[in-house]
Amino acid sequence: MAENTRAVGSVTYTEAGEGYFEKRQLRRHAAFWSLWALGVGAVISGDFYGWNLGLDAGGFGGLLIAGIVITIMYYGLCFSIAEMSPALPHTGGAYSFSRSAMGPWGGFITGLAENMEYVITPAVVVGAMGFLSHDIVFDLTGADGWWNSPVLWWAVYYIIFVGINILGIEITMRFTVIITVAALAVLAFFFVAVLVSGAFDASLLTNIPPDEGQSSFLPHGIAGIFPALPFAIWFYLAIEELPLAAEESHDPKKDIPRATIWGLTTLMFFAIGILFLNTGVGGGAAAIGTSATPFFDGFKAVFGEGVGASLLGLLALIGLIASFFTIIYAYGRNTYSLSRAGYFPQSLSITHPTRNTPYVALIAGAVIGYVLSLVIYFAGQSESAVAGKIVGALLYMAVFGAVISYFMQCLAFIVLRRKLPNIERPYRSPVGIVGAAIAGAIALVALVSLFFNEDYRPGVYGTLVYFIIGIIYFAIRGRHKLVLSPEEEFAMSHGKHGAHLQEEGYGTVSVTEISVVVDEPPTRSP
Repeated sequence: MAENTRAVGSVTYTEAGEGYFEKRQLRRHAAFWSLWALGVGAVISGDFYGWNLGLDAGGFGGLLIAGIVITIMYYGLCFSIAEMSPALPHTGGAYSFSRSAMGPWGGFITGLAENMEYVITPAVVVGAMGFLSHDIVFDLTGADGWWNSPVLWWAVYYIIFVGINILGIEITMRFTVIITVAALAVLAFFFVAVLVSGAFDASLLTNIPPDEGQSSFLPHGIAGIFPALPFAIWFYLAIEELPLAAEESHDPKKDIPRATIWGLTTLMFFAIGILFLNTGVGGGAAAIGTSATPFFDGFKAVFGEGVGASLLGLLALIGLIASFFTIIYAYGRNTYSLSRAGYFPQSLSITHPTRNTPYVALIAGAVIGYVLSLVIYFAGQSESAVAGKIVGALLYMAVFGAVISYFMQCLAFIVLRRKLPNIERPYRSPVGIVGAAIAGAIALVALVSLFFNEDYRPGVYGTLVYFIIGIIYFAIRGRHKLVLSPEEEFAMSHGKHGAHLQEEGYGTVSVTEISVVVDEPPTRSP
């Protein structure tokens, strides 16, 4: 990096040296169906596990009501994102939105929260993958040694799927489409099997014994709805990652809004199906609500125990792999964009010289996620205790980062409508400021609800500590290392620079021009 620097408010920009952006190149490949698959695939594991713990927290009625509220939140959020993403088509996504709306501090807080979400979420998913793999191998072979431990399975899965992400955007998107369609096919097969077999029993939906004075529909009363909110979020968490693909999409201004809304609607229908049909088989809400492998248990309820059911359990891995793989993509791009702009150490944004993938960020996120899984695993008293603890605790930790970023993105939408009313907006949210405000309010309620469940509260506190440490890092060091990446150029020039990267290129503004750029009026739409 060159020594040429300039202070702007509380932050300092440093001139990008020669070759800086050349070492941080991405490659465009994604089209509409790739983006749709990326969004749906990132979330679809939520239909295979994790959501079910909301049954234990709030009963079927509590999780159903929580699901309706959270669906409203996601539509408000996704309509807002669908407007902001084509207007600010940068890999930074949520960080980019908040940076233009609320300055460097707002951008960093939003980006850090989203980074926590995307690094922790694969750790949640790989936890379920490890336990499911262990159970399947144990059922088929009886093996229960070190070579069939969840810890080893986690390492294997991280190595394989981080490796595929590093190979290139082309293979990443092809694999994403294949694995996402396969996951949806598995869910559809399960739905048909439950209905055709006659295994579904509506009475099982509400078989959790109610607390004194409560009903079977809401066994823990209205208060049970709140601790169920984080688990309802699991039906949709990570659909908002699509803006991270903006610089690798052929037509981000057209395809990302459509893929986001179509993907969300796809997820809503499958969430309804799994909530009713998976809960209504086997041991019902009482058993499914505490299971670490609810979808596998659902298969057993329909097809019986034995080798056949264990082999069918392999199908459940498809859905988990889909989310694990696609969210690895998300944390890689989120880390890359924050590092490229100097908010994170700049070495994290270096891309592979021939593959043009952010391999350093991908590997770093994998190491953090794996270590986090190990810490929670070995903190448990027994494997059975760990199975439930690792899923619930990590899920709450991921949701903590998610809902902070959701609130900040909704706030950014409202501020951008007022601050930059005339920038080009190829798509406009049909619910506007009101929809964003409602979604932001629900996100705050969900954030508070994370502290209602004593079992997972320590994990939330730990995530809060990590969040505070990140802010301290930015205050001491990060804010003095910023670079005029596309996100920063757009924010500093009020949309004049950085909005048309395919034509304009990267690094078009020098730090010596900052004072001029800042004083320019906002860009007006034609």
